[in-house]
Amino acid sequence: MNIFPVNLSALLVELDDLPQTLGLFEQLDSSPIEGITAIIPAARTLLVHFDPGRISARTLAAALRRYPLTGHRREHGELVEIPVYYNGEDLAEVAQLLELTTDEVIRRHCATEYQVAFCGFAPGFAYLTGDAGLEVPRRPTPRTRIPAGAVGLAGPFSGIYPTDSPGGWQLIGVTPLTMWDVNREPAALLQPGMRVRFTPLDEQPTRPAATAAADTAPSHRGAPPTLEVLQPGLQSLFQDLGRTGQTHQGVSAAGAMDRAAFRAANRLVGNHSDATALEIAQGGLTLYCHRPTVVGVTGAKLSLTRQPAEGAAHQVPGWQPIELAAGDTLTLGAVTAGVRSYLALRGGFEVTPVLGSCATDTLARLGPAPLAGGDRLYTAGLPVSAVALHEAPAFELPSPGDTVTLDILMGPRSDWFTEPALERLCQQVWQVTPQSDRVGLRLAGEAALERSDTSELPSEGTVSGALQVPPSGQPVLFLADHPLTGGYPVIACVADHHLDLAGQIPAGARIRFNPISAFAPCADDSRETTEGAA
Repeated sequence: MNIFPVNLSALLVELDDLPQTLGLFEQLDSSPIEGITAIIPAARTLLVHFDPGRISARTLAAALRRYPLTGHRREHGELVEIPVYYNGEDLAEVAQLLELTTDEVIRRHCATEYQVAFCGFAPGFAYLTGDAGLEVPRRPTPRTRIPAGAVGLAGPFSGIYPTDSPGGWQLIGVTPLTMWDVNREPAALLQPGMRVRFTPLDEQPTRPAATAAADTAPSHRGAPPTLEVLQPGLQSLFQDLGRTGQTHQGVSAAGAMDRAAFRAANRLVGNHSDATALEIAQGGLTLYCHRPTVVGVTGAKLSLTRQPAEGAAHQVPGWQPIELAAGDTLTLGAVTAGVRSYLALRGGFEVTPVLGSCATDTLARLGPAPLAGGDRLYTAGLPVSAVALHEAPAFELPSPGDTVTLDILMGPRSDWFTEPALERLCQQVWQVTPQSDRVGLRLAGEAALERSDTSELPSEGTVSGALQVPPSGQPVLFLADHPLTGGYPVIACVADHHLDLAGQIPAGARIRFNPISAFAPCADDSRETTEGAA
């Protein structure tokens, strides 16, 4: 067992193979360690999240090492049959790689009983393991779009793309089944432990219909709204503090990018700090007030203009409660520093949760749709308390052209890179490109990061703040909507205390990374006591 630091609240446990990984996962599920908050299983690793206030990383590592490394006890879960039309773009190439005929590839794929080992990459994407003898590498260059229902192979796994998405698996066919449907319980057709058999289809199936988004608009039977959207801006989303407890379906937390500003907006209007609010990227939102209310705006630096039904428009302050009367219009102007603003409504916004949260996950396409012109917004009528009058930004907001320093912890895969690459990561200035979004900041440096280990990394769990390095050598800094698992090595992770700041860095700004820890696997200290192990 190798244990690597990830950030200040997560460890990566590396084992020899998938059976050992699933075996340890089963033991931790049945005999948990006090302080662990979530575990994400993958091909050969467990990503273990923990609460540092309840257990230290060193104590947790020692406790993990006391669990015996046993194989996975194969359970006879529900059998699901997946019909497949074997016409995949890569079928002939897969056969050539394996020195088989295409008919033999199809025969082996259908003759094998697979088991759902874990879910990741995208909601409803199940990693299927079996003894088919069809192990092939991922494609060297991922495709930018793979249709829902595509059946693929990568490493020892088979899998089915649940939605249209980018991907690098070798495609061998397509199924008409809907693998992911948020209106179904559970949303993912395949769950860990289930058994899967593929059956061949003779004719090209009708492509799975796009799953209708969950209806997040409550019915009000003609009641007047509180606010109405006149201009939605570039991207205005409902957000809360994230979607927890859904990792078994391949769903990550997402949620507000700048949590401190999000909480402050709610406190300004007397809400509980986790009430659903609006996250507005780059300003541009204009709201019309139908009923008297109080709102609070925090986050990015911008102008706020209140236009009464009668009289002249005037500027109102951010980071203060703003009283709106019926007929008022509130406009969030262009952003001059930072990226994202937060607008809270006294009593909260009424939105129907999806999988237990009102957060909009742009990568997974979960949660309420982005605001559009004409949308009517209602108050949830949540309990409220006194408004706050002394909120302030937690840090200086960066502007394009500024250089921002982010603290990082080296690992968990620093040893996959050359020594010059490790030095370059922290000595070189990285430009934030316009391709950045809620999934991550795409960075460009004068020189790429070179790997010392060029082998294929089995998929493993990722965290917000991870600096994942694709083959280009130009890192991506994962943010709130990052995938649950990834297949490229993570050279370092941004410290938890700088994640809010990372979510406010605009395109055109530059980043320097400041290492606050050297890379080293967690020591095997047998003298450490096992706190909380059952």
